[in-house]
Amino acid sequence: MKGSKVAFLSVLSNTFVVLLKLVVGIVTGSVAIISEAIHSSLDLAASIIAFFSVRLSGRSADRSHPYGHGKIENISGTIETLLIFVAGIWIIYECVHKILHPTPIELPYLGILVMVTGAAINYVVSKKVGKAAKELNSVAMKSNALHLLTDVYTSLGVGFSLLLVTLTGWTILDPIIGIVLAIYIMKEAYTLMKESFPPLLDARLTDEEEQQIKDLIQSYNQHYIEYHDFRTRRSGPVEYIDFHLVVPSSASIEAAHFICDQIEKDIKAIFSRAEVLIHVEPEHERSLLT
Repeated sequence: MKGSKVAFLSVLSNTFVVLLKLVVGIVTGSVAIISEAIHSSLDLAASIIAFFSVRLSGRSADRSHPYGHGKIENISGTIETLLIFVAGIWIIYECVHKILHPTPIELPYLGILVMVTGAAINYVVSKKVGKAAKELNSVAMKSNALHLLTDVYTSLGVGFSLLLVTLTGWTILDPIIGIVLAIYIMKEAYTLMKESFPPLLDARLTDEEEQQIKDLIQSYNQHYIEYHDFRTRRSGPVEYIDFHLVVPSSASIEAAHFICDQIEKDIKAIFSRAEVLIHVEPEHERSLLT
């Protein structure tokens, strides 16, 4: 499975980067590098969660889970964002401690080299994960790609701060830039939380997505009277769409079924994993029951 292979690649890359940053952070004494090691260790945890959630969410529906296992990805994405918040708070704590108890940075150029190397590795992997996330419409992999990309930015930021400290001798720049980076990754986590958490509460699709579907249904308006009870929700990579379609009483079952098939086919051309349920009603349904 492609998603699992790409997710496992991020696990391997994060493991290497965490060990590299942790060792060099201890050697140099840079709180920014140690903070980055903490950040990357949470990225590693997120990658592991994404790896297992992609495998589990891909399971077919069964008796206990007739709607599939898609929400595992949303749970994973939510946990990953919470981990980012924890990382941000932890980094800020370490940086404040460094401001109050400053210590010199040893071998700054080694730290710069490690930061640039880590950024390069995670940039390449984040692009691969991001591409797979779009193809699979995977929330867990999207969040994993964001983890990796924020690590790229923060690593470069720490590398730049080490360069400034080396050139100016202002050691306070190290923890200050660490705090700025912590605030940045927490902001990114909030953005991701808005995507991963709402589906757990069966929130509807976005206005833009719903309008796409409504425009598509409207393109067949010559074949039906009206539609109502339109509902949407998302579960992991799957969109669930259902509505009632009122057709002329003179329409045959075959004709009504054909129109529903066409609408469903067009919706799936936009949302490839969508589950579409259309309830057909005759124009004079109420009169038939009286």
